[in-house]
Amino acid sequence: MPQLPSVPDTDPSKVALDSFRIAVAQRLSEALPLTLEQAFSGVDYGKKGEDFTVALPRFRLPGKPDEIAKKVIEKFEPDQWIESVVLDKAFLHFRINTSNMITQVLTQVHTLTHNTPSGAPEYGENDSGKGKKVIIEYSAPNIAKSFHVGHLRSTIIGAFLVNVYRACGWDVTSLNYLGDWGTQFGMIATGYEKYGSQEELEKDAIKHLFDVYVKVNKDAEADPNVKVEAAKWFKRMEDGDEAVLKNWRVWREMSIKKYEIEYERLNVKFDVYTGESEVGKESMDKALERLDEMGLISDSDGAKLVDLEKWKLGKAVVRKRDGTSIYLTRDIGGAIERYEKYKFDKMIYVVSSQQDLHLAQFFKVLELMDFPWAKNLVHVNYGLVQGMSTRKGTVVFLDQIIKEAGLVMLEQMQKNEEKYNAVENPTETALEIGITGVKIQDMAAKRINNYTFNWERMNSFEGDTGPYLQYAHVRLASIGRKNPHLLPLPHPSQLSLHLLSEYPHARDIAFLLGTYPDVVKVALKTHEPSGVVTFAFRLAHAISSAWDSVIVKGEQDEEKAKAKMFLYESAREVLAAAMRLLSIRPLERM
Repeated sequence: MPQLPSVPDTDPSKVALDSFRIAVAQRLSEALPLTLEQAFSGVDYGKKGEDFTVALPRFRLPGKPDEIAKKVIEKFEPDQWIESVVLDKAFLHFRINTSNMITQVLTQVHTLTHNTPSGAPEYGENDSGKGKKVIIEYSAPNIAKSFHVGHLRSTIIGAFLVNVYRACGWDVTSLNYLGDWGTQFGMIATGYEKYGSQEELEKDAIKHLFDVYVKVNKDAEADPNVKVEAAKWFKRMEDGDEAVLKNWRVWREMSIKKYEIEYERLNVKFDVYTGESEVGKESMDKALERLDEMGLISDSDGAKLVDLEKWKLGKAVVRKRDGTSIYLTRDIGGAIERYEKYKFDKMIYVVSSQQDLHLAQFFKVLELMDFPWAKNLVHVNYGLVQGMSTRKGTVVFLDQIIKEAGLVMLEQMQKNEEKYNAVENPTETALEIGITGVKIQDMAAKRINNYTFNWERMNSFEGDTGPYLQYAHVRLASIGRKNPHLLPLPHPSQLSLHLLSEYPHARDIAFLLGTYPDVVKVALKTHEPSGVVTFAFRLAHAISSAWDSVIVKGEQDEEKAKAKMFLYESAREVLAAAMRLLSIRPLERM
């Protein structure tokens, strides 16, 4: 292949299509008064079957688009990088060399999946975040209160962000900031004396503490003294009374254990479980002092406020009348402690859009306190989910959602008796497909959109659903099982990959595989899982369109059969990588 110049921020050793884009940019810069970098910035992926498209007006060159285009077209000679160029209104469409593109992309997918220094698949990854540290706080359920669907969204989106940042070379610490402090624990302590059971606690701490909380709240409606008692209990907790804290520690520990099992089901893992209880009183007091010294606090009926009207953020309360701390102060204290501990380059909070004002106030107060790192705090928000209830009624606990997803899917699978009997572990498999359905429905649209959850849609194998994606992966995984005579495949350099050029569907698949590293980069920039979901479906559709024309079983020419099988193998590896990025476990059989 002809030698190419290098362009900053490109890496052909990880993104094969970068070479072809540089080749297009080189043609432009040789024919027009543009530097290579200027030209490269104008080379975009094409739409409607075009490879790369250049919108000429974006360069603001003198002359009409067709005159400018003429200069490029007159100089054009096809080579091993580029086959052709055509003018379409103000756009130039470049078609790259099919045979070389297919060979380079598939070889790269293979190498970066199987021969990496880490031993793990790395195709699609980059090191743009090398040497940088990010803290991602997500999920954050309240102990003893229900794990509602908002927490589920935060968990799904947060897990995705952790994977994307890691794929881009960042050093990531994932935090689960539990609601493990506050007056509700005074209520539970009061209620536990009356309704608590060690046996129930060990069976399911989350459910048992919730039940106690519900019962004691009922009592409080009838007897105002209950709340007075609860406040006394919580005061003792705040004062560090060991007798009370001992129980609280057990409850917290057992709740985390139960949550860990549920997160594992969702393929989610936290590096650190922290919580409101771990924010030191000292940090909160110091933060208030600093605000006071800077003249940012005003007094209103004994409560302390920071006036943020100037930034259209209202007035933020930092201490209540009775002197107790409030969320905002705790968040400020917590952020300061985290910076001291982790020295992060960025900290992301994955919290619903209902908290937009709270997060904006919180970031603004830290900025006013002159912390230079305050500008590196990011709120990744999301809309609401409506209609998430089980068929028996409302959802209160995460494990209800998980169980229901598995059951709904199991019923669906049992409709096809023959296939059902062929699955080794149908209950496990149904659960995995069910969880995929829940996740894909959550991540398919832009995260800020509210959406209505729909069990019917979730369990369907038709259309763009989680089960359809798993099915696409399983079907690819079965090719090897159905054609054992072709295995093991030789190294790509020993395969006749150029034979795939005669199949337009093979070209479409290879080109899509080549775009995956850019899909990852865009996801890092936008914090949107929907782009990765869209890519996974585009790939699944391209594969599905190819089955009838790019056949493996029944292909007489063994060289061709092996090349096709290698194409499908590569597609499976990239589809699996996209699924893992979305925190989904790809299945081998179903």
